[in-house]
Amino acid sequence: MSETDLGLITTFDLKWVENIKKCIKEANKMIAWITRNIIVKDIYVMKNIYKTLIRPKLEYCVQIWNPAAAHGNWSIILELEAVQRRFTRLINNIGTLSYSQRLEKLNITTLAERRIRGDLIETFKIINKKVDYGQNVFKIGRSGINIVSKTLCASSAEIGKLRSVFLPDRVMAYWNRLPNSVKLSEDVLDFKKNLEIFKTSNTQWSDDTYYWEVSKIVLDKIEGPSYNLNKSRHNEYLKDKPFLAIKRGINMFTAA
Repeated sequence: MSETDLGLITTFDLKWVENIKKCIKEANKMIAWITRNIIVKDIYVMKNIYKTLIRPKLEYCVQIWNPAAAHGNWSIILELEAVQRRFTRLINNIGTLSYSQRLEKLNITTLAERRIRGDLIETFKIINKKVDYGQNVFKIGRSGINIVSKTLCASSAEIGKLRSVFLPDRVMAYWNRLPNSVKLSEDVLDFKKNLEIFKTSNTQWSDDTYYWEVSKIVLDKIEGPSYNLNKSRHNEYLKDKPFLAIKRGINMFTAA
């Protein structure tokens, strides 16, 4: 059984696969429409189309249903990522590049990383009372700024398991890993700026509690050991078969 309210599908077991599948379906429909109707596919145009028409469909009410980057969720996380992979193949000059290279050219992150970043921003707004909702969502530790899990206080193991996939427990490790200089930012814009500074200053370190590490995990799952070799062979194969490339949604155009 499920209930739809304000476009969000909620099932009786509080699992969000049905809602995520709907988001993916709507985004893919829009990509198909863009493929048929948009002639100019340069980076500037397509990036703005993506940000305006595609990505919002994959992020509606995302702080409720964001699948935690953990065992059991990677399949649906990669399904969401496949939508961004599909769209970026349509863009001039980068359609034949690897997924990680396309992200670099577009200056965007994986959707998985972006969702965790969104969790952190929402957490900042709630904890620092920048919004008038969610004040009872988080349990704050004695430090007055770190998050403490409510799962250990759950009345049953089943309730504890459910709590572990929602925002407070899902974001806890990433939030607590942030330095106070980020967590004590003056406003949301300042928090976003400090979050980016923290990321660029620490990308050389590997730690699962750094929110950007999820991108490395996602890209490792997509681009396995033989990925680049297979990609190169596939591009060579499609060079003489432009109609097949179009059918597969790969833009082979490269400026001279």
